[in-house]
Amino acid sequence: MARRDEQRGGGRNRNDDERDSEIVEKLVHINRVAATVKGGRRFSFAALMVVGDQKGRVGFGHGKAREVPEAIRKATEEAKKSMIRVPLRESRTLHHDGNGRWGAGKVMVRSAPPGTGVIAGGPMRAVLETLGVQDVVGKSVGSSNPYNMVRATFEALKAQSSPRQIAAKRGKKVSDVIGRRTDGAQTVAVDAEG
Repeated sequence: MARRDEQRGGGRNRNDDERDSEIVEKLVHINRVAATVKGGRRFSFAALMVVGDQKGRVGFGHGKAREVPEAIRKATEEAKKSMIRVPLRESRTLHHDGNGRWGAGKVMVRSAPPGTGVIAGGPMRAVLETLGVQDVVGKSVGSSNPYNMVRATFEALKAQSSPRQIAAKRGKKVSDVIGRRTDGAQTVAVDAEG
């Protein structure tokens, strides 16, 4: 059966394989759940996975199965399907601060200067590391439920926008959107140019 698939092309091309090889997978949480049936309890496992290419794309997924590896596989597949792109500044931090909320889970993410590192804990850290952010400060307030924390972090990341996106929306140039400060430093440089 495998030979036939190889002759036809196997349904997947090399670009998919290369893209999958770059993706980093992190297991955030695994939970044993029980269903009460006629003969007693039936146990299964629920897994929460975060995947990302560490270049601005990240996704999360949830999978449930009777065995742990199968639950992880299902969660990983779902995470790869639900990946979102987040604009990064200088490929190391976020463009601006953001807040996210999902249920009782609230998170705050802030851009940080070079050398700060990823200051965040638990599920939030997994999301930010797989996203590829090197300098960021994150704070979680409220629920510590990993599912709510991951979803709240994604809500905060979805709200991120780059100056280029804002300029396109407003029909202006990027230089017009990036504010010129009045403390003298940037104003002098602008006067020298024009």
